[in-house]
Amino acid sequence: MKFRLLQFSKAFALIFILFACTENDPEIPLGEFDSGILIMNEGSFGSNDGEVYHLNSTTDELKANIFEEANARPFAGLLQDMVLENDRLYLVANTGKVEVVNPGDFTSLGSVTADLDQPRSLTVNSGKLFISDYGPYDASYATPESYIAVVNNTLGGEVSTKIAVSRKPEDLISYGKYVLVAGSEEGKVEVIDAEKSELIETIEVEGSPSRFFEADGKIYLFSPNGDELILYSFHLDNFTLATTTHYPISNATGKFAIDENGVMYILTSSGWPDYQDGIALLDIFGSAIDPTWYEGSGFYGIGYDPVLDEIYVTNSNGFQGNGTVTVLDEDGVEKRSFEVGRGPSGFMFR
Repeated sequence: MKFRLLQFSKAFALIFILFACTENDPEIPLGEFDSGILIMNEGSFGSNDGEVYHLNSTTDELKANIFEEANARPFAGLLQDMVLENDRLYLVANTGKVEVVNPGDFTSLGSVTADLDQPRSLTVNSGKLFISDYGPYDASYATPESYIAVVNNTLGGEVSTKIAVSRKPEDLISYGKYVLVAGSEEGKVEVIDAEKSELIETIEVEGSPSRFFEADGKIYLFSPNGDELILYSFHLDNFTLATTTHYPISNATGKFAIDENGVMYILTSSGWPDYQDGIALLDIFGSAIDPTWYEGSGFYGIGYDPVLDEIYVTNSNGFQGNGTVTVLDEDGVEKRSFEVGRGPSGFMFR
């Protein structure tokens, strides 16, 4: 999962509600899923049984398969990402579709179900959807025809055009009328003019750029590079590199969570044949760094709860049945665990 989720703290949301409303503005009641924790379960290859669970943070009630419950049909795909933009929640399946739902009750608002191959994530800009897609595999299982699919309606519909980009695009992020694309296989950041739906700039980087994140008013790029992790920031007035910082964190995956102070919790994995997994800690604004902050095996997703300062880490359990979630405190002490769906890979804290 490229699980690109800008996590907004509940405290900030409460302050916004209290001070943004006036006597003349009636409050819109929150839906059942407008608070709590959404848990993304990728599903298993071949079964296409990806789904979303909801955890009530107050009662600890866990609801399974909330998409199917709301729409009387299964999600029927491998869930790659969840993106919340403009009061709409986009469920991206790398089996070739995007479902658009009301985030409060998960009822369907629309979809993109045709002319996609292996979508990874999306962003909304200029009234359009921009969907990163690996494109089809060729005979050698390479992806030479990767693209960004453009849909001229934020509720879905037909793909209007495909913008060719470097192989295996992952995360996207909007800035003004522009969309930045993380090209993971060729080490590129590609910039699209969203109004024109045209590629206008390419920035060369090292490593395997996977995700963007925002901190201290800047956009950063997370790029694992074997024995090190590289973080980039950008001059957004002319789309050039501003800073390049190398950290001695080996085997970083593309999955991480970040707290409100810039402390990152990064999933690491040695891969085959050892499969030694862990969580590295990195303070991007300070000096703290711990490449082996927490260790184990089978880790598949991670998230950070900004209200309780807890770290949620998932275990796929080898896709042999359902996965589990373990909750850690800021010292890495296990507090509780519970069973979720197949291949849990990320979270959205609301």
